[in-house]
Order: sequence, then C-alpha cells, then structure tokens
Amino acid sequence: MASADGPLRSALTRVGDRWTLLVVQAMLEGPRRFNDLQREVAGIAPNVLSQRLRQLEEDGLIVAAPYSARPVRLSYHLTSAGSSLAGALRLLSQWGADHAGADGVVHDRCGTVAEARWWCPTCDRVVADDELAELRWV
Repeated sequence: MASADGPLRSALTRVGDRWTLLVVQAMLEGPRRFNDLQREVAGIAPNVLSQRLRQLEEDGLIVAAPYSARPVRLSYHLTSAGSSLAGALRLLSQWGADHAGADGVVHDRCGTVAEARWWCPTCDRVVADDELAELRWV
C-alpha cells in the first residue's frame, strides 16, 4: 500500500489547489504576463493569481522576470521543474475527458486521440495496468 506521506502528498501540497495547475497550463506555451494569465485562467481573482504566482516562484516552478522598471511589471515563465508538469497535466486532462465523454489529448500529426501507457525501460515494453501491483516509492 502507498504511504499517505509519500510523493503524491508532496505533489498535492505544491500544486493541488483549485488554480495552480491551470496557471501552469497557461504558461506551457511560453512566458505570460499577469494580465495574460488572468485572461487565460477564467474566473481567477487577481489576489488569488498573485498568491499562486508567489507560491509557484517560492516552489521553484516559475521565474518572474521584470519587463518594465517603472512601474515594475513582471513576466512569468516555467522553470524546467514547472515544465515537467506537462505530462501530469496531459494525464489529468485525459482522465477528465474520459469521464466527461469528450475527446482527450490529440496527436497533432494525425488527429487521433492519444493514449497514455506505462513503459518499462528494462523490459522494453508497455506495461499493462494489471501488472502494476500498487504505487510504491523507491
């Protein structure tokens, strides 16, 4: 059985609130300014966005860079740790699509809905869900 204090809890502590992953998703295609983020993340209040951006920066997932000195204005971009959330976002998006009866992540080249698979690099093959006994953290 997976530990209740394992890596999932650590991840959820950092990005598990209502808005954080939506903010990260908005930055996946490149740097964004505050107003861009507020427009792209529908419904987020300015104070909540400010708080999430500060927390993401403290957690090392984004970097804020000034683009104007007077007044000070910032542009936000993902660090490599922030960008590495893209795979998790795709998996969550696919899960959401599956349970909403919608298409999921689409392969740009052919337009087919892609499927996520577990891969074992040692065996060099796809691993079926029934071969994954439990979540273990090594």
